[in-house]
Amino acid sequence: MDPKKQPQPNQPSQPNQPNQPNQQGQSEKKDVSTAILDRKKAPNRLIAEEALQDDNTVIQLSQAKMNELKLFKGAPVLLKGKKRKETVAVPIPDKLDNEKIRLNKVIRKNLRIKLGDIVTIKPLDQVPTLTKVHVLPFDDSIEGIKGDLAQTYLIPYFKDAYRPVKKGDYFICRGGFKAVEFKIIATEPGEIGIVGPTTTLFTEGEPVKREDEEKLDEVGYDDVGGCRKQMAQIREMIELPLRHPQLFKTLGVKPPRGVLLYGPPGSGKTLIARAVANETGAFFFLINGPEIMSKMAGEAEGNLRKAFEEAEKNSPAIIFIDEIDSIAPKREKVSGEVERRVVSQLLTLMDGLKGRGQVIVIGATNRPNSIDPALRRFGRFDREIDIGVPDEVGRMEILRIHTKNMKLAEDVDLAAIAKDTHGFVGADMAALCTESALQCIREKMDVIDLEDEKLDAAVLEAMAVTQEHFKFAMGQVNPSSLRETVVEVPNVKWEDIGGLEEVKKQLQEMILFPIEHPEKFHKFGMQPSKGVLFYGPPGCGKTLLAKAVASECSANFISIKGPELLTMWFGESESNVREVFDKARQASPCVLFFDELDSIAVQRGSSAGDAGGAGDRVINQLLTEMDGISAKKSVFFIGATNRPEILDEAIIRPGRLDQLIYIPLPDEPSRLNVFQANLRKTPVANNVDLAYLAKITDGFSGADITEICQRAAKAAVRDAIEAEARQKQALQMAPNKASQLIKADPVPDLNRKHFEEALRHARKSVTNIDLQKFEDFRKKFDPSFNKGNNQGGFAFKWPEAGGQQFGRSQQSKIQEEDDLYGN
Repeated sequence: MDPKKQPQPNQPSQPNQPNQPNQQGQSEKKDVSTAILDRKKAPNRLIAEEALQDDNTVIQLSQAKMNELKLFKGAPVLLKGKKRKETVAVPIPDKLDNEKIRLNKVIRKNLRIKLGDIVTIKPLDQVPTLTKVHVLPFDDSIEGIKGDLAQTYLIPYFKDAYRPVKKGDYFICRGGFKAVEFKIIATEPGEIGIVGPTTTLFTEGEPVKREDEEKLDEVGYDDVGGCRKQMAQIREMIELPLRHPQLFKTLGVKPPRGVLLYGPPGSGKTLIARAVANETGAFFFLINGPEIMSKMAGEAEGNLRKAFEEAEKNSPAIIFIDEIDSIAPKREKVSGEVERRVVSQLLTLMDGLKGRGQVIVIGATNRPNSIDPALRRFGRFDREIDIGVPDEVGRMEILRIHTKNMKLAEDVDLAAIAKDTHGFVGADMAALCTESALQCIREKMDVIDLEDEKLDAAVLEAMAVTQEHFKFAMGQVNPSSLRETVVEVPNVKWEDIGGLEEVKKQLQEMILFPIEHPEKFHKFGMQPSKGVLFYGPPGCGKTLLAKAVASECSANFISIKGPELLTMWFGESESNVREVFDKARQASPCVLFFDELDSIAVQRGSSAGDAGGAGDRVINQLLTEMDGISAKKSVFFIGATNRPEILDEAIIRPGRLDQLIYIPLPDEPSRLNVFQANLRKTPVANNVDLAYLAKITDGFSGADITEICQRAAKAAVRDAIEAEARQKQALQMAPNKASQLIKADPVPDLNRKHFEEALRHARKSVTNIDLQKFEDFRKKFDPSFNKGNNQGGFAFKWPEAGGQQFGRSQQSKIQEEDDLYGN
């Protein structure tokens, strides 16, 4: 092989070469969908590190970096952090990495950053000496302090230090017996300057309330997790036009006017809008949909007009309309005139936005299909972004955000919690953290006295949230996107199901392999199966198997009884089917189990008395939904029926219910397992041989065996009652012989007599005629039934080696076609 043509190891593509040739000579496109989130490198962007000294106005850089950025020792510089926060400081050289900067806790708080975040630094040309500075302390930091704060703290802090300050900054002074925190309320003549000998310090006024200050510490991008791609789209649509409208003017296109965020409640739509407003520094105008509606003529439209006028005055601005479906419903479906007028007013206002890109409208809803379609076109809401249920990585991000201030024990495994919280949105994760903390408090209530004014420091020190607390909370908090649907992760394992080894093996290959080994399916170009049909006699454990599937692959389990979906109202049955699949997609990975599938998937055209063809419409809806389950959403469909012969053949074709699995009557090991499961809480006599009972109950279903156990128990209960009655009667006749008549327990357990009586009344619920129906169905649809010929009837005769081969060349050609058509 030519060494020049040997495949090279993967190397990161260079910025000026976005399209790199791959091994086949094709051009591989770099994924730029989240490019806006990537931090651009620049010489003046440095990584924050902990300061070695604790001066509130001093930062440390390497001498080489100071020379590169033309910074001088002691000359004030401007620092930029997150949420458009800025502060001023004085640089001094230090021995550290060129790409790092040392900042103390105070400076980091003013910049709203943490260790490891990026800080932008640039020199300030001229920094004036301030004439007046108004400083106020925080209320909680001066408790117990008396006397003149200026003399004790401020004058020593500023004296001969020539400290640069910025309006809005906070700082700590250590002058008396405890440190005091202050905030710079106002400065003159500008917002940035140096406090020198001629500067007058003012401390008049009420102390700053800590609660009010913390409210101003607004939400930012750091507080939003689990939606990286969506955040990239939102920042493209909103932040770019607000910060750099000239980008769009240069390319000759109009900047976006609106973005519609939709998704289940609690997924973070409002949080994202506030984060964008805070990070861009834009004016934020919140409109709560229901509040703006008024029955007074013209008042609702007037409220909307005022909101848009206010935003245009304060541009750049973001107008956020929460629950937009309440003020912009489909006009043809509302009866009130007010709603129609409000929708029309909103349309004209969005068309009439004058400040190109300087006013952007964000709408939020969890019912996007109920919004008037005129709003959902380009030029109004230009982009619709699905803020869906986060995946495992997203849940991990959200957990980290919510637990960053929590006191966690060492055994807490956030990765395991993220893995087990399928279907949880951000609000659910917050509820989970709160519930786990409450459980921690409940456990300490024996040492917490509500009447005490102060708690013991030792008690507070000993409190920490453990993994057990999170496990308890998981049992209490349900995914909000699935509140109306019964969702559970069943506790049924493969070991709980006796026999059926071949069936279990098939299910593991179909369901567990795609979840645990997706790379193998990708390697062989295979799509995982979408569904399976369990068919067989009633009472053989079809539902139990479905639960075991969900439990073994740690998926949510939604159980739907077929008849529940059918209603007499036109269109409502189809709507029910659609909603069930929507819920399952939101809670993926999810096993969707349809019990009694024959009630809704019966052969089309077979229901002569079906009013309006409702049954046919339901099966059509079911087929389209099954085809529409995207590969990205792990939803597995399981149907169960004991009447497979009446099912519509379209639903049991490959691609929908890929495999048909026959659940037969239990064999001998399975029957023994059923006996043991039913009698696990029952005292059974030693002389009862369950293995013998399993042997003689050939042809009985699991339900029949359960009935035998119940009949035996009833016989034992009857014997126990009769024995007690005889004892009472004997005592009345001979009270002096009480000690001889009263025995310990006349019927201590189930014995052979009880089982013999139960078996005399036992019946087989499945007849040979029923079994023949299943055999006929298997012959028609199940190729694996022909056990005599394991090739399914095909006689293979492969061509010789010189024949047509499907080699690498054809595969690469198919790959080229797939790339061309975006497959």
